[in-house]
Amino acid sequence: MNWMRFQDALFHRAPAALAVHILMVLISVVVAVVISVPLGVVLTRPRFRRYGFIVLNVLNMMQTIPGLAIVALAMPLLGLGLKPTIVALVVQGLLPIARNTIAGLYGVNADVKEAALGMGMPAKKILYEVELPLAMPIILAGIRTSAVYVVSVGTLAAYIGGGGLGDLILTGLNMFWSEFLIVGAGLGAVLAIALDRALAYLEYRITPPGMSSE
Repeated sequence: MNWMRFQDALFHRAPAALAVHILMVLISVVVAVVISVPLGVVLTRPRFRRYGFIVLNVLNMMQTIPGLAIVALAMPLLGLGLKPTIVALVVQGLLPIARNTIAGLYGVNADVKEAALGMGMPAKKILYEVELPLAMPIILAGIRTSAVYVVSVGTLAAYIGGGGLGDLILTGLNMFWSEFLIVGAGLGAVLAIALDRALAYLEYRITPPGMSSE
């Protein structure tokens, strides 16, 4: 191993690449949450419940498309850089959150909802004060899954000039520099673990005792 090259990758190239990677991951996950959670809520309402199977099948099909293919499809419309990457990451991150939102809301005990209805609570208040809090552990588990997946797929941004840790990995592959590969892949793994643990802590803090998904 060339230690000078390793230090160059770790101390000179990695900070900027890691900052870009964190930015694209956070934006993508937030957008995926903003889309998926309301979508999951709508699909559990009696009026739209029959569409849930169709929507989940569509999301499953989108999930099976390789991330690089989605990046390539978005590139002609959005050009190079972060925009097509974020679109690809959002598409890849939708399914776990939407699926867990639906599963979490369906998992709320019907007796609890009936008791809230009997106390005179309107449907909207039951959703926000009863169903969503009880479903939150499962929803957060979906967000954790999505975040970890987005971190890994985000390395493909380097192929279209999106930056991130993929730049280090791509440089290592092109130049046969194992040091760049180790730094890029290693920081990606650390970032995925850190996000997972941070979301796990958030889940622990907001979940009532005995309601955790783990």
